Amino acid sequence: MSFERTILVTGGYGFIGSHFVRLCLQKGCRVINLDALTYAASQATLKDIEKGELHYHFQKGQIQDRDLVRSLFSKFKPSMVVNFAAETHVDRSIDSPRPFIDTNVVGAFALLEESRNYYNALTPEEKEEFKFLHISTDEVFGSCPGDAYKEDASYNPSSPYAASKASADLLIKSFYHTYNFPILITNCTNNYGPYQFPEKLIPLMIIRVLQGQSLPIYGNGMQIRDWLYVQDHVEAIWGVLQGGKKGNTYNIPGLNGEVPNKVVVEEICSIFDTMIPRQNNASYKDLITYVSDRPGHDFRYALDIEKIKKNIRWYPKVNFKEGLKKTVAWYLENQWWWQEILDRGYQAERLG
Repeated sequence: MSFERTILVTGGYGFIGSHFVRLCLQKGCRVINLDALTYAASQATLKDIEKGELHYHFQKGQIQDRDLVRSLFSKFKPSMVVNFAAETHVDRSIDSPRPFIDTNVVGAFALLEESRNYYNALTPEEKEEFKFLHISTDEVFGSCPGDAYKEDASYNPSSPYAASKASADLLIKSFYHTYNFPILITNCTNNYGPYQFPEKLIPLMIIRVLQGQSLPIYGNGMQIRDWLYVQDHVEAIWGVLQGGKKGNTYNIPGLNGEVPNKVVVEEICSIFDTMIPRQNNASYKDLITYVSDRPGHDFRYALDIEKIKKNIRWYPKVNFKEGLKKTVAWYLENQWWWQEILDRGYQAERLG
C-alpha cells in the first residue's frame, strides 16, 4: 500500500476548514476535501486554488455516507484525517436540533468507524503515522464561572449544538481507550476572521453596519466569549497534528480574547467610526439595540492555554483588537464574497 503525505479534510469549504486546507497546501501536503456544501459552505472561498492545484481534490458528500468515505480511503490512502464537518450555529440548534445530531454525532461516528477500519488494514509503519484529529469547541464544558477550563474539565453542555459536540468528543475518546485508535481532539474558543459565514456575531454585525441596519445584542450583552483569530487556530491545529500525543485533547484559546459581546459590537462600531465616519458626527453605536436573550445562553467561555503552550509550543499571535481590525478590513474589501451569500437568500435574521 502506497502511503503519501495526504490529509483527508472534512468540511473543508467551511470557515475554519478552508483556512486549514490552505495551510496544508502551503506545507506541501496533498488535500482531499470532503464537504456536503450545506448552507454555510462556499466554494468561492477556495476558488483560487481549485484550478491548477494538483495537490487538491474536492469530493462533494456527507461524512455519514460510509460508502463514499470508504472509497476515498481506498483511492487516496490518507495518512491523517481532520474532521471539521459539523453543524455549528447554536441558534439553529435551538430551532432544529435534528441536523446537529445527524452530522455531529451520527456523521462523526460513521467517519470514525470507516477511519478505524482503514487504520486496521495498515502496516505497522503506516499505523505509526496515522492520526484522526477531531475539531471541537469550548461549549462542551458549559459556562465557566471561575478559572479557565483545563482539558480534563467535566462536560456540561447547555445547547443542542454543544451537546452534539460533547457526544462526539466522548465517542471519539472511547475509540482510543477501547481500540487504541490514534485520535486527537482540539477544543477551541470563538473563531473570527475572513470567510466566516455571516450568521456569526462578528461578520453579522459588520455586514449590518455596512447596510445601515440595527445591531441586535442578546440580553444585556455582557456574556463573555474568548475570541480566537482563525489563522492562529489553524496553525495550532497543524501543531497538534504534528506533535500531539495520541489520545490527548488540547485547548486552543485566543490572545487577550475574553470580551463581552456588547464590547465586541462597540469595537466594531468604533472601527467604522474611524474608517467610514457617519454624517453629523453620529456613531455607529447608535444602531445598537438589545433584544431578548436566547434560551440557555452561557454567560462565559474560557479555556486554559498551558498544555498546548508547553507540549506543542504554540501560542496565539493575533490579539483581539488587531484581529478585529483585520477582519473588518477584509469584509470591506471582499463584499463580492458575502454579497453572493446574501443573494442566495440568507436574511441575516435572528434564530433560536
